[in-house]
Amino acid sequence: MADAMWLTGPVIRAAAGSHVFCVDNATGETPVSLRLRGEIVDVFGRPLVSDPAAADVVLSIGRTSFDSDDAFRIREERGGGDGVRTFIEGNTAAAALYGLYAWVRRIAAGQSCADYESAPQQSLRMIDHWDQVDGSVERGYAGESIFFGDLDSNEHIDYRYFPARPGADPFRGDMARIEAYARMLASVGVNALALNNVNVRGRAADLMVQPLLGRVAQIARVFSGFGIKLFLAINFAAPKKLGGLSTADPLDPAVRAWWSDVIDGIYEAIPDFGGFLVKADAEGEPGPMQYGRDHKDGANMLAEPMGRHGGIVIWRAFVYNCKQDWRDRSTDRAKAAFENFMPLDGQFADNVVLQVKFGPMDFQVREPLTPLIGALEHTNLMVEFQITAEYLGHQIDVNYVLPQWLSMTGFDTKAPAELTGGDGRVRAIVPALSPNPRCSGYAGVANVGMDKNWTGNKLAQANLYGFGRMCWDGEATAESILDEWLALTFPEAGEAATKAIRGIMLTSNRTYENYCAPLGVGFMVVPGVHYGVSVNGYEYDRWGTYHFADRDGVGVDRTVATGSGYTAQYRPDNAAMYEDVDTTPDELLLFFHHVPYGHVLKSGKTVIQHIYDTHFAGAAAVDGYIEAWDSVRGSIGEADWANVAERLQRQRENAIAWRDQINTYFYRMSGVPDEHGRTIYA
Repeated sequence: MADAMWLTGPVIRAAAGSHVFCVDNATGETPVSLRLRGEIVDVFGRPLVSDPAAADVVLSIGRTSFDSDDAFRIREERGGGDGVRTFIEGNTAAAALYGLYAWVRRIAAGQSCADYESAPQQSLRMIDHWDQVDGSVERGYAGESIFFGDLDSNEHIDYRYFPARPGADPFRGDMARIEAYARMLASVGVNALALNNVNVRGRAADLMVQPLLGRVAQIARVFSGFGIKLFLAINFAAPKKLGGLSTADPLDPAVRAWWSDVIDGIYEAIPDFGGFLVKADAEGEPGPMQYGRDHKDGANMLAEPMGRHGGIVIWRAFVYNCKQDWRDRSTDRAKAAFENFMPLDGQFADNVVLQVKFGPMDFQVREPLTPLIGALEHTNLMVEFQITAEYLGHQIDVNYVLPQWLSMTGFDTKAPAELTGGDGRVRAIVPALSPNPRCSGYAGVANVGMDKNWTGNKLAQANLYGFGRMCWDGEATAESILDEWLALTFPEAGEAATKAIRGIMLTSNRTYENYCAPLGVGFMVVPGVHYGVSVNGYEYDRWGTYHFADRDGVGVDRTVATGSGYTAQYRPDNAAMYEDVDTTPDELLLFFHHVPYGHVLKSGKTVIQHIYDTHFAGAAAVDGYIEAWDSVRGSIGEADWANVAERLQRQRENAIAWRDQINTYFYRMSGVPDEHGRTIYA
């Protein structure tokens, strides 16, 4: 049995104590409330009472006037003596469920529950799985899929070599684990999940039709019981692959009819189906551009029949030329999303959502906000984050990424005040600039698998937890979210151990950046694997060029004056900031400018000395983490301690490799020695 996580095991029992519960349902709504009843009996070991007056805790459904269906209120009433009765109130059963989890979370974290109200900042709070029907997980670092496959081992597998099993039932069938996962996601407010990989390979297209659709429906019912709608990633060429048509042209009547029939069939099997997630015309995936159409034509074609059922189409904006000529410096992958989708602003159907990665490249260690976010004014928007650490340590290296994410959601896009109400930050403009705010929000690429602790590295759970909390409470800090997670995950740890873990986590994102690519440079990773250092791994490659280092300097010129012109995609104030080398933030300098190695940063250091110093500091910090983690032993479960201890040793090897190879490369390229006289060549 997998370890309990967050609000599913001993923590929730301890917080609940001996309370007796009642569900006071004025709406007759059943899907989540029935699951809620079963869950309370299972978790607390006590039956519900039918009389609200006899209960310590009353979950009241349908008796408030909140604007949001997900909002809830927790209030306390004192009875005779010292007795306190708690009322958790919301318009829907899902809201009551969120309130219940918040009540337990606040008790565990030592926070007051009196007169507490909360509503989610983002409407769609979605997890995107990259699971394949063969049981593998693309960019998964915590074992094989919890949905697909049937393996004897729970060890991590390499998705490139995992053998497919043609003709076999692809579903794992571990419904208990799926239910635990659904409860875990609901406990942090997640309300949507895409079941399969956006790169729809092999039999994955068959998930839309019977007989596999019936198995998808079983999974959908489990998630529905926790207020989570299920989505499927689709292959745009499915009319040809499944329907036997000669084309997938979105304007062809036969293609439109085929999709309409398929969508009707899905809703017959899954009445509360969420919709489709689509990667089209990207990295070799089929799409409408193959037929001389544009993204609007493809998305709206699917949205029409989907809209009859209340479903939505989520269309990914990760579209760029992946066959570039590295010698052509006018070509800039960072410009692609804006160039492809900005001309279509306002032309998408009301139930189409454009899903845009937070940075213009690909979930790198340091990127600016993509300018498409804040530029779109008439298109529903989702911002995409990657919880699984494809470029951020593979869940081997400790990397609590909430500081990076929150810096992005807090970035001021400078969108017009008359459109945003005066708040141009990403977290505010996502719903404000979406024509249908209910079709807007955040999506995160999942990081769970069949490993016993779900995420491979126990500490990587904090990123999944943090994503859900960030979606709900956009004003929460990385520190406050971490403190909640620590209280729920290591309730047995004493003050000293908690302080040690907290210190590791809150510095880990900066540490990882320190020993990886510097000052906004990205993709210095081993091609394909995307883990470990390879300074020129992608530098002379069709996927793009990222540092342009030569004997005189380093960095990519993206200015209007002398470079690719990327800076012009931002709103004027931000464009001016990034256009000028003197006003560009140091941490993004090399993303926007090619500068000499002797260029002096705002810190007073030269670029080359900054590279040397940060890479030494990053590796040294990992040594400090190992020492700090040793001090935790005995204060938390031995299995958890050993899991992280082993990962930290691997992280140390990784950090040293990054330090030595990056510093050696730039020493040899620049000819400038380290001013502190340290050995910098391997």
